[in-house]
Parts: sequence; structure tokens; C-alpha cells
Amino acid sequence: MTRELSRSGAGPGRQDILEAAAVAFTRNGYDATTIDDIADELRATKGRVYHYYRSKADIFLDVVHTGMRDLLAEIRPLAEGDDDAVGRLARMVRTHAAMMMTRHAFQRVAVQAVEMRRLGQGPRYESLHEIVAMRDEYEQLFADVVAQGQREGSVRGTDPRLATKPVLGALNWITVWYDPDRADDGRVDRIADEYAEFVVGGLRKGDR
Repeated sequence: MTRELSRSGAGPGRQDILEAAAVAFTRNGYDATTIDDIADELRATKGRVYHYYRSKADIFLDVVHTGMRDLLAEIRPLAEGDDDAVGRLARMVRTHAAMMMTRHAFQRVAVQAVEMRRLGQGPRYESLHEIVAMRDEYEQLFADVVAQGQREGSVRGTDPRLATKPVLGALNWITVWYDPDRADDGRVDRIADEYAEFVVGGLRKGDR
């Protein structure tokens, strides 16, 4: 895999390490991934990795935080827009679906981390708890838009948080079946559009 280095001629930097680690964790899982695996993916020495990180756990948590921050940065402005709730929800779903594909490794690892925390596995339990709190914040963005749609009369009356869970479950499952090696912009756009139509159609009042 060819990587563009963060600083030309300076060797791999922190972001390059995270990119390599996300691929390694996605391929091998947390337990089976070693610093050697990350260095091999990076095409650098272990010393380069240790220059930035003390442990595999620190790298893993930084990958997960990066994935969650990326999602929040993209979705929050859409959730807080001024237009109608159904339109905002469609754009939120489409963007989330696209990021599951275009940032596949980071988002796959983020999904893994939430499951690991539920099972009491993985690095530093309290740190995974912080990640789950970020996930809850993210889920609330969707629930708030669903609730506004209910007030506007465009979305079916159901518990907004309950309605959000299967939506995000379906979106996050993209990281399980999607093959980034077959990626192209047209396919990403088509899948994202279909998810938006499917999700909004299931929530819009009168569409069942």
C-alpha cells in the first residue's frame, strides 16, 4: 500500500501511523495486532511508531477517537441546520453512510471499540467509556432531528432514541460488508443515496 507521508522527506508522522494502524486493526482485530504489524503496514520501523506512541492501546484509542471526531465534525453542522427535519435527516444518513466507506478502516475500528466496551474487553475500560459517551452524543444528534420531524408532523410518532438505534445499526453495519478494495466514487454515492432513501422512507409519516 502506498502512503503519502505527512511531512515530505521527514518520514511517517502521527497521522500516517493512525492510518496504518486503522488498517491493521481492521484486518487483524485488536488482540491479534502488534506494533510490528502497524510498522509493517506503515513501511517503517517500530522505533518510528514508538516515537509517537507508548503502546498499542494508545494507538487504538487514538484511532477510535479520530473516527468519532470525524463523524461528529461532519454530522453536527447538518443536524443543526435550519431546513426541515426530513431533509436534514436524509443528508445526515447519506453522509454517515459515505464515511463508513470512504473512511472505512477508522469507522470499522470505532464500531469494534463500542462492542469491546460492551463486552468488557480491550484497552483501558475508562477510556472506552469516554468513546461510548461520544457515541451517545452522536446518537443524540439523530434523535433530536427525529424529534423535530415529529413536531413538524413529517416523522412517525415513536421514541426518537429508539428509532435512532436501528438506523445507526444499519449504517454501521456497512463497515462489516463493504469492501474498500472495490471502492469507486460512483458506487459510494449510489449506496449512500439508497441508504438515505431507505432510512427516511421508514421514518417518514405515511410511507409505510
